[in-house]
Amino acid sequence: MTAMTSDSVRRVRRNLLRHYDRTKRDLPWRATSDPYAIWISEVMLQQTRVETVRERWQEFLTRFPDLPTLARAREQSVLKAWEGLGYYRRARSLHAAARALHAAGQSSLPAHVDALRALPGFGPYTSAAVGSIAFGLPAAVVDGNVIRVLTRVLDDRGDVTRAATKRRIDEAAGALLAPRRPGDWNQAVMELGATLCSPRNPSCALCPIRRDCAGHAAGDPESLPVKPARKATPHHDIAAGLVWRDGRLLIARRPKEGLLGGLWEFPGGKRMEGESLEAACVREIAEETGLQVSCAEPFLSIDHAYSHFRITLHLFHCQAGPGTPTAVQCEDPRFVRVGQLARYPFPRANRRALDALVEQGAPSWAHA
Repeated sequence: MTAMTSDSVRRVRRNLLRHYDRTKRDLPWRATSDPYAIWISEVMLQQTRVETVRERWQEFLTRFPDLPTLARAREQSVLKAWEGLGYYRRARSLHAAARALHAAGQSSLPAHVDALRALPGFGPYTSAAVGSIAFGLPAAVVDGNVIRVLTRVLDDRGDVTRAATKRRIDEAAGALLAPRRPGDWNQAVMELGATLCSPRNPSCALCPIRRDCAGHAAGDPESLPVKPARKATPHHDIAAGLVWRDGRLLIARRPKEGLLGGLWEFPGGKRMEGESLEAACVREIAEETGLQVSCAEPFLSIDHAYSHFRITLHLFHCQAGPGTPTAVQCEDPRFVRVGQLARYPFPRANRRALDALVEQGAPSWAHA
């Protein structure tokens, strides 16, 4: 690893900030000084494409224009407004943080990193990003883009998943932070990683700090950062049912803790080894809701990827047997008219199934 001199630190700060001032992307959240609006944008931007956030950020602010409004909202309303953005724990944490502040008699975010860190959902990244951008606090952001830029600048060839390497990157981020413009500096480094200093084929010839980049000098910046080999992504077959009774569909809410917590879905689950999809569908619905059903016909199969695994969701039209569904391994199972389903927040794969159902219509026997 190459150490940076005080002259190179000053030069990197100056050159990168000048480049950022000239070329920064025109993003709507950069035009506001409202800490609440900045907070919403930073949480949305985690694990979500900038263009998607550009479309959805103002919609969310229109629905929840300030912290007290968000705090008073029902969680289901917040999840519905977040629908399609994924990683729904972010929405629940936003809501929980707003409620905690509102309960303490505060109508805005605290202007202190330690106070931010005490709020739900405020880990090191969010605290540093909101603190520096909204309040000008001297807190360095470290995310995937920053890690890529700094390992290349330092020619640090340590495994970035190891604690010692993470510590060096954190220290370098803090040392490089521009004290007079911490928020702009953090955004400048992240933007450099998102644009010129890309994972593949970095545009070194256009980079404003290439003179001080040890990875560029070594001739192979693309080899950085060093990460362990990726494991194969698991794939699961999920069988779920569109369970009909008197023209209504059965839906159930997922437990709040865990993947997609608090969202609604068509009941079902993972197929066991050697089990048919139809049998898995019937078994899972019984285990979740206590309701016996029969698979009438296949409806749709949907491929969907999560962060660490992939699924194929196999959906079947099903006829409900007698009895009332109960919350055995789900929450609040209920039969709902198709026209009312738009009110409920669903995961993306289930929402795609709903769109297809609206287009194709219910089977003729579903209203019997």
